[in-house]
Amino acid sequence: VQLVESGGGLVQAGGSLRLSCAASGFTDDDYAIGWFRQAPGKEREGVSCISSSDGATYYADSVKGRFTISSDNAKNTVYLQMNSLKPEDTAVYYCAASGLVEIAAMMRVADFGSWGQGTQVTVSS
Repeated sequence: VQLVESGGGLVQAGGSLRLSCAASGFTDDDYAIGWFRQAPGKEREGVSCISSSDGATYYADSVKGRFTISSDNAKNTVYLQMNSLKPEDTAVYYCAASGLVEIAAMMRVADFGSWGQGTQVTVSS
């Protein structure tokens, strides 16, 4: 599985960005794609996740109501629309894939086996 993120950048607080994750190489139709982030000096944390089979979505409490995850199956791409960005959203954002669909909603790093290279998101105050 190959994952390539894009769309990061520098934005002022209150602004918006849309991240994209282009995915390829899946051998199974049932998988989950998650977005994670890692700020300097902090552990990588789950932000949002979407299931390929039923489109179910999951969000960390810190981003609920501000971030929206979606997928375009024709393009094999998952998006993360980030609105009302805050300085504390600053991090490297990664997309990742998991075949453990039943538990992917918990967004544990160890459950995701394939990772993209990451894209930097910086929110200035």
